[in-house]
Amino acid sequence: MEFAELWPPIRLTLELASITTVILLIIGTPIAWWLARSEASWKEVVAAIVAVPLVLPPTVLGFYLLIALGPDGPGGWVAGLWGGRSLAFTFEGLVIGSVFYSMPFVIQPIRNAFEAFGERPLEVAATLRASPWQAFWTVAVPLARPGFITGAVLGFAHTVGEFGVILMIGGNIPGETKVLSITIYDYVETLQWAEAHLLAGSMLVFAFAVILSMMMLDKRLGRPGP
Repeated sequence: MEFAELWPPIRLTLELASITTVILLIIGTPIAWWLARSEASWKEVVAAIVAVPLVLPPTVLGFYLLIALGPDGPGGWVAGLWGGRSLAFTFEGLVIGSVFYSMPFVIQPIRNAFEAFGERPLEVAATLRASPWQAFWTVAVPLARPGFITGAVLGFAHTVGEFGVILMIGGNIPGETKVLSITIYDYVETLQWAEAHLLAGSMLVFAFAVILSMMMLDKRLGRPGP
């Protein structure tokens, strides 16, 4: 097995995980802030919707995303804006699916971090005539930094390890949707055990490193583990 053969899925996986993580930090932060601060009676309904991917089988989520991203769904209309037919089986489709699938892994740690410091720091900022916007960026975000770090690491790692959703909405297109998890699946199907062992073992080491990093971060910050 040559590195030139492995580089395309590695590059695609890293690109997918990086783009997904950035998008989730951008859209997940206001959602997490609202969930942490809102007193709306229905906010837990929104929280439950965000958490659905934690318990929903990936193939179920992938099936409905496939319909939504296909030529007869909203994805077909969006793709038509630049002459395409569908967002399914495209890298853009993988990004959309990954954002939905990894959402709770980013939003929940940020929400927990926002809730942890309570009202007092924001009240102090208000007495110093800081606007809500200024208080958010200069007080809330720095205090919630551990949550942002945890969410970013978990979101990135979870996207790297995706399989079911990726297979449903992306298929197996080299250079377009064939990420590392799909590559391992291909090697197993074609009985290339040595190659499958190498990639699977590498992802096992990666998963262990992520878990160990999270435990060390929790210990360093003086917070109890999950």
